[in-house]
Amino acid sequence: MEKLVTINNSTGLHARPAAILAKKASSFPCEIGLVRGEKKANAKSIISLMALGLGAKTQVTIITSGEKENEALQEIANFLETFKD
Repeated sequence: MEKLVTINNSTGLHARPAAILAKKASSFPCEIGLVRGEKKANAKSIISLMALGLGAKTQVTIITSGEKENEALQEIANFLETFKD
């Protein structure tokens, strides 16, 4: 499954929100990735997430595959669109 979302946090996906996102993603048994342009990150890895350089108002595609992929997609999308520092 795929969904395009916009990072609405005013400071983007820096260390603290990346850690929260990785923890949320790790709670699901499916594969979860984020794609920005040509770069792809494992949403369960803080380092991988940070490497994408997701700033405020950046668009990113969430890709999920496997068990509970729909639930994971919705929760990750909701987090990225609503998280505020």
